[in-house]
Amino acid sequence: MKFNKHLESIKTYEAGKPIELVVREFGIEPKDIVKLASNENPYGVSPKVQEAVKDIVANMALYPDDSMIKLKSGLAKRFLVQEENIIIGSGSDQVIEFIIHAKANEQTKILTNSVTFAMYDIYAKHVGAKVIKTASREHDLEEFYELYTQEKPSIIFLCTPNNPTGDAIDAQSLIEFVEKIDNDTLVVVDGAYMEYAKVKDKTKALEPKGLVKQFDNVIYLGTFSKAYGLGGMRVGYGIAQKNIIEELYKLRPPFNITTLSLEAASVALEDEEFVQESIKKNFEEMVRYEEFAKEYNLETISSYTNFITLLFSKHNSSEIADALLKKGMIVRDLAGYNLNAIRITVGTPKQNSRFFELIKPLLS
Repeated sequence: MKFNKHLESIKTYEAGKPIELVVREFGIEPKDIVKLASNENPYGVSPKVQEAVKDIVANMALYPDDSMIKLKSGLAKRFLVQEENIIIGSGSDQVIEFIIHAKANEQTKILTNSVTFAMYDIYAKHVGAKVIKTASREHDLEEFYELYTQEKPSIIFLCTPNNPTGDAIDAQSLIEFVEKIDNDTLVVVDGAYMEYAKVKDKTKALEPKGLVKQFDNVIYLGTFSKAYGLGGMRVGYGIAQKNIIEELYKLRPPFNITTLSLEAASVALEDEEFVQESIKKNFEEMVRYEEFAKEYNLETISSYTNFITLLFSKHNSSEIADALLKKGMIVRDLAGYNLNAIRITVGTPKQNSRFFELIKPLLS
């Protein structure tokens, strides 16, 4: 049987190992497994969300509100934009899929960082677009501009803070970069971890309102999967000028967000106290990883997210990750990104202590 030829060059995206799989493979009790691989909020979800979704269960027979008016209204109020500037996706990666299918094809190019979110590359291959990547590990906007002038891509992806490295672009530098880009090139600012960056360093903070008002070729992406603790609900969004959103809507399937997910995201958006407390705890615990790295002479990348990347020079990241996995500690091996490194979600104090307990013997 023949399939689309573009699929031949695509490697299946590998998500972090689920706890259930580790239980089956290694016979470890679920209570003894710690998952620090997928950048989920270790403090769970707002109690207000938990209460709100209980009332929705009785109406599961009905299709969701496809206008998504409650969530759009909440996002419009939060970011001071209009509802017509917003599109909701099943995770922000669905909005990425819309963008690439709307703007790219076999004759176009897409520019990304060398190490960044894998789905940019995967969705680009769906349509046969050529992906141009920088050489730098972290975002270098001078290099981006040089490649832009040479290659003339139809889309540029700027992931800030970046996944899986954790670095973030200076906000003013990003704005100055976009000012030099032709209006027919769509610049995607992926701010999946922006809630964390805003707290750690105001110079990294980007607001959708300013980007949308100033540029007609920029779309800002956000998600409820990280700081809001709704990874299991799969809700993301894009904010851009009306004409961009209207084009993306042509690709959106009806009812792409469940009733439960819409309600959970709407309520989560209102509980800013929970989000800010989670972020505060995150950066308090991140200090422990930075001190650990210094003690063991490991290189880290300054992180503006809820994860930290540890780079190895004397050890093999895959061996470290596998050894931890067999002890019930799930982290993300970055060998697939050509990095001898592991990415660790900053967990609760107890989870982090367990990580240090398990990895120290491996580094001795």
